[in-house]
Amino acid sequence: MEHLDEISLDSIYKHKKNDRDIFEDLMPTKVKEVLLVATLYDSYSIVREGQFTDKIFGEFLQLNLYTYPRFTSVNTEDQAIRMINNRDFDLVIIMVGVDKNIPVKMADSIHNAKSHVPILLLVNNNGDLRYFQETADKFESIDRVFVWNGNSNVFLAMVKYIEDKKNIEADTRNGNVRVILLVEDSIQYYSRYLPMLYTNIMTQTQNLVQDEAADELHMILKMRARPKVLLVSTYEEAIQMMNKYRDYLLSVISDVKFHRNGKDDEDSGIELLRYAKQILRFPIPLLLQSQDVRNASRAKEIGADFISKNSDSLSMDIHNFIYKRLGFGSFVFKDMQANPIMVAHNLQEFQEMFKVIPAEALAYHGRRNSFSTWLMARGEINIAEQLLPYRFEDFKDSEELRKFCLNVFERVRIKKLRGLIINFDQQLLGNERYIVRMGKGSLGGKGRGVAFMCNFIENIDFKKIIPGINIRIPATSIIGAVEFERFIELNNLYDEIYSSNDYERIKAVFVDSALSDSLQAKLRKFAEKIERPLAVRSSGLFEDSLLQPFSGVYATYLLTNNDPDIEIRYKQLETAVKLVYASIFTDSAVSYFDAVNYKIEEERMGIVIQELVGHEYNGRFYPTISGVAQSYNYYPVSHMEPDDGFAIAAVGLGMYVVGGENAYRFCPRYPQINPSSLKDQIRDSQREFYALDMSHTKADLVKVGEDAGILKISIREAEKDGVLDHCASVYDSENDDLITDLSVRGPRVINFANILKYNLIPMAETLNFLLRLFREAMGSPVEMEYAIDLDDSKDGAPTFYLLQIKPLIRHEQELEIDLGEVDESETLLFAKRGMGNGQIDGIRDVIVVPGDTFDKTKTKEISKEISLFNRKLDVSGRDYILVGPGRWGTRDPFVGIPVSWAEISRARVIVEVGLPDFPLDGSLGSHFFHNVTSMNVGYFSIPFKSRDAWLNSDLLSRAEVIEELNYVKHLRFHDDMTILMDGRKREALIHL
Repeated sequence: MEHLDEISLDSIYKHKKNDRDIFEDLMPTKVKEVLLVATLYDSYSIVREGQFTDKIFGEFLQLNLYTYPRFTSVNTEDQAIRMINNRDFDLVIIMVGVDKNIPVKMADSIHNAKSHVPILLLVNNNGDLRYFQETADKFESIDRVFVWNGNSNVFLAMVKYIEDKKNIEADTRNGNVRVILLVEDSIQYYSRYLPMLYTNIMTQTQNLVQDEAADELHMILKMRARPKVLLVSTYEEAIQMMNKYRDYLLSVISDVKFHRNGKDDEDSGIELLRYAKQILRFPIPLLLQSQDVRNASRAKEIGADFISKNSDSLSMDIHNFIYKRLGFGSFVFKDMQANPIMVAHNLQEFQEMFKVIPAEALAYHGRRNSFSTWLMARGEINIAEQLLPYRFEDFKDSEELRKFCLNVFERVRIKKLRGLIINFDQQLLGNERYIVRMGKGSLGGKGRGVAFMCNFIENIDFKKIIPGINIRIPATSIIGAVEFERFIELNNLYDEIYSSNDYERIKAVFVDSALSDSLQAKLRKFAEKIERPLAVRSSGLFEDSLLQPFSGVYATYLLTNNDPDIEIRYKQLETAVKLVYASIFTDSAVSYFDAVNYKIEEERMGIVIQELVGHEYNGRFYPTISGVAQSYNYYPVSHMEPDDGFAIAAVGLGMYVVGGENAYRFCPRYPQINPSSLKDQIRDSQREFYALDMSHTKADLVKVGEDAGILKISIREAEKDGVLDHCASVYDSENDDLITDLSVRGPRVINFANILKYNLIPMAETLNFLLRLFREAMGSPVEMEYAIDLDDSKDGAPTFYLLQIKPLIRHEQELEIDLGEVDESETLLFAKRGMGNGQIDGIRDVIVVPGDTFDKTKTKEISKEISLFNRKLDVSGRDYILVGPGRWGTRDPFVGIPVSWAEISRARVIVEVGLPDFPLDGSLGSHFFHNVTSMNVGYFSIPFKSRDAWLNSDLLSRAEVIEELNYVKHLRFHDDMTILMDGRKREALIHL
């Protein structure tokens, strides 16, 4: 196992770069801060009748640009230098006023102070243009001169010009981003051209993005993949850029006359476009623009489009060129005579038409490289990249080209989906490699965890690292939290639910209310397609968040989903969704919200629908193994370290483990070590397990609740099902030992010996490896729920399913706690096993379950009494120490007191006291335990007849009895107690 410990996350996380990831890498340099230097008069002449910044902001907003720069104005050179020295600016714009020399000197000073910051001049009137046109090249400190034409979108162009210049190299390399080369030396014209180009490119990109109906972040990122505009002013610069970016050129737009060999040349533009045709593998759209209309015929000769600079419809002409020629519009399939035969408005139509268009149309477009140009313009980088290297001549005929392209489309589509959240499509349901989204909005805590795991798994080749096991998530669909809001709005439930405290009434109202039409339609399609049992889980916004634990507070419903009548399956699914929504308002959830100071109105519920892991055995459905694992172990033994983590495993459904019932606990790093004595192992072994009753096809979820259709049965039944073959050992009384031969009579002990001790499957190393990777990936200790299906899958290996992952919040205030000399007479408690760190003062109350009145057949009644005291103390705002026998928070009433977290929400310290026949090993891995550790509640154990830990019953008897019920007492001391918890030594002391 050593080799796994040496593998780092970085070395194996091969991020499959889908388009979205590529977009995230694009445009690393943004212009966020702009310094505008202008005299008060000049800045006034720009602003005139409105706020300058608002105008610029308006330009950016109109184009849906989500980041816009902040402009800071100064009026003098001194202010500018002071500002540039004190703050980071990405661009300086200097307005040219009456005196043309001042701005140039100012630019020199700023350039000397911060040479890396680009400086642009903005000329305020056309009269000064000639001066700058002739001298612009001589100013070293000035990047370019623009002219103000009364339209504030020139600022947008200036910002984008700098951004493109800085990002072009990285963006072409990382994302194959296309380049539009603009060759223009007239300040006046490029000051008009660039704003038009940018506005058009961005508007078109935006239209394409919305076309895809993608999520908002994807839309924003896709905007980054827009073509870059590169502005140059001389023939030599143009040739240099053309050679450098020849593989990325989308188009060349050129003037006719500009500098070549140091002087104006009437043929520069024509020669440049000729050169472009010569060096490029595929023809690209070329545009010649000139004030002289006679140049139109010259453009035609070299196969270029032509635009007159003096045209009244200049803006429209540019728009049409971009839309029709650069692949931004619809794709028009043409025959050999260039007559349109079909029009594809989006990628889906394009792919459908590709299957049926005539061979000659394929040949026509194939020779012109139209396909990859159009795809690249739409940000379909992965498809375009795979088509680009090929020419039409590389294929035997058009049909071979068609087949090749269709294969690329399909391959990229499937690859694109892996590890992603995709919009609902009935055909794509039931696949474990991606998550299907039904309804927009947040995924909630669990949903986020599942989505993260799905993406994580798809980016690591686990087969290579741990060959003996498949690692998957179950097929998952998620209903976004927006559907919860729509449900509340559509049915006018707001006043009803937030003013009523009656959960049963809220539940009835929810069940009678209607989900949105679109969600109903999707759930119906889901029921038609999926026939495996389902888990419908809550996924609240606050669940599993890094800030607050909300573990196990809401509902999960398991559905057999096997009725032959689709309508019944659909109705059950719909009811389960509504009941999960309603579970926000259960008494325990409401008191939980109070305990963590959250407003219940702020909660929004997403829902995770997962196929249940397992198989059907004799009418019962369950997985071979399910469990919980944590990357931090609060109770390490032997030579284990806390960071080695621990895992708990049981046969059957996972509610057995998260309910804190007797299950097998081990350290994935040292799976052979079992610190318990043989007697304890036999006594504490799993006796029962949970399964889904598959004959219960019409379970009443409303009346029975979460346990509808759930069977709790003897572990002997699992043996009859053949499930225990590798999960159990037998006590051999002759040799006083455990053996793995189930043909021998004797007590069964569920200890997974064949798997953990003899490594039948790499379960322990998989757990150990995943815990380490997730801890690194999430930046905090983690807890994960898992299930294992031992039945062979297609490739003959068992499958390890990740069901859920969440951060394990530990408040490590590294407080130096010195317990000092322990004076037993004044010490209420001293413990050497437990958790918690820090000092707590101001507590006088103790809720105690005395050993002499404790009855393990009455633990549910004891729970109710504790809850009653908790409510009273909550009303008076008092915290307390909770003391009682056995394991707190377990689902099994025979091994401890089955309180929920909400029933003890004011407890700041919880103490488990050992009884002769009550084992003490904490409800580790249960939802209860997760909440306790996350909220830094002290949690301590006093084993039975321990020599080095005690609870001082004499001192306890001195406290005033405030109230006493059948099994529980509420005591109060006259003075505050001091609670000291040393998190590193795991010791605690409570003294008066």
